[in-house]
Amino acid sequence: MGAGGNRGDGQGEFAIIARHFAPLAAGEPGALGLLDDAAVLDIPPGQQVVVTTDCLVAGVHFLAEATAAEVAHRALAVNLSDLAAMGAAPRAYTLALALPENLRKSEDWIAAFSETLNAVQGEFGIVLAGGDTVSTPGPLTVTVTALGTVAAGRALRRGGAAAGEGVFVSGTVGDAALGLRVLRGGLGDLAEDHRAFLAERHRRPTPRLALGRALVGLATAAADVSDGLLADLGHICEASGLAARVEAARVPLSPAARAAVDGDPALLAEVLTGGDDYELVFTLPDGAVDEARRRAAGLGLAITAIGRTAPAGAAGAGVAAVDRDGAPLALAATGYRHF
Repeated sequence: MGAGGNRGDGQGEFAIIARHFAPLAAGEPGALGLLDDAAVLDIPPGQQVVVTTDCLVAGVHFLAEATAAEVAHRALAVNLSDLAAMGAAPRAYTLALALPENLRKSEDWIAAFSETLNAVQGEFGIVLAGGDTVSTPGPLTVTVTALGTVAAGRALRRGGAAAGEGVFVSGTVGDAALGLRVLRGGLGDLAEDHRAFLAERHRRPTPRLALGRALVGLATAAADVSDGLLADLGHICEASGLAARVEAARVPLSPAARAAVDGDPALLAEVLTGGDDYELVFTLPDGAVDEARRRAAGLGLAITAIGRTAPAGAAGAGVAAVDRDGAPLALAATGYRHF
């Protein structure tokens, strides 16, 4: 976000950076005040850097009418969720902001965006280290690259699970997908407090950073629930060469999601595949379950056993979801497809 690589309107970009984004870098000496071409970060001995990038496009990854605060929260939170899934502690992030002309000229929009970034980074202990600000004739696009650290060789991976382990998920699942329905005018029969809860879960996801770090040394594999519970567990199975069975009745639902599914059982498929919850799905050997529960409880967070892993069968690695009677659920897809 320094002077180099400018594709914006010159002095206007520098003024935006100085006014709105340089203050967000104040806690990182290596950011150099956002005045240089790049940041210079020191990494503690015995640590490895974990790097993740997410690009969010208006109308694709968030509603085109989302507020500046909602866009900023989501852009940073989804990257922090990736760090959580790796068991990493957040360190710094970079921001590439492609602004349509109407937003580039809106002092109020940019101020609300940067103020929300400041609040989120303060909550989760991360600071801005650089990036770029440009104009675009296309939709608003926000790209965040987040950097975290983890003890060398201790990062949680998708490929470490073994057959016969428990599959767990944090928090509740399906809220965000149902919340998107609410924001699009659906689920009108739900109580208003349930509708408000679901919509907020979609607008402002909570990355499970503390839980991710607590699972280091216990969980054998982990992923965040971004594409959908079954899809993201499927990523673990594919990387680990396993199959997994999920008991749909054991998947934890919030009271709001439970009310929605009770009113329309067909919504269970959306709960299992909708994504955007940014909870953690992970595998635990039986001997680690009690300690994982204890650590999660210390964070005020529930973890729920929803199934088990197994050797890959003739059909190969993958996930099967079953109903209360053990019969496979017929699902059109397991999660969001990017292409």
